[in-house]
Amino acid sequence: QVRIVESGGGLVQPGGSLRLSCAASGFTFTDYIGYTMSWYRQAPGKERDLVASITSNSGGTSYADSVKGRFTVSRDNVQKTVYLQMNSLKPEDTAVYYCKAVRPFRTYWGQGTQVTVSS
Repeated sequence: QVRIVESGGGLVQPGGSLRLSCAASGFTFTDYIGYTMSWYRQAPGKERDLVASITSNSGGTSYADSVKGRFTVSRDNVQKTVYLQMNSLKPEDTAVYYCKAVRPFRTYWGQGTQVTVSS
């Protein structure tokens, strides 16, 4: 059974850092490296927006303009885990952060982890 589980959220002051993790299970290694992994976020009353993505085995990355230069996405295919390093956090980064695994004809979401940036 496939599972996507996010962790690492919490309360942090503006200017602080957090590292989110997204652990996948139920995949073989060969299967997992074929997935593009993405982080999305959803603030109260707003739509779910794409934050960052990292492609399959090649590891190409892309970012929303609002997080470029502050967030870094990476993946460890052996551990089947994707990370989102978030630095210089701002109050507007407050949201539930979700991890998504996608490849043709297959998409899986995690349950989300709350990130709150406040003094």
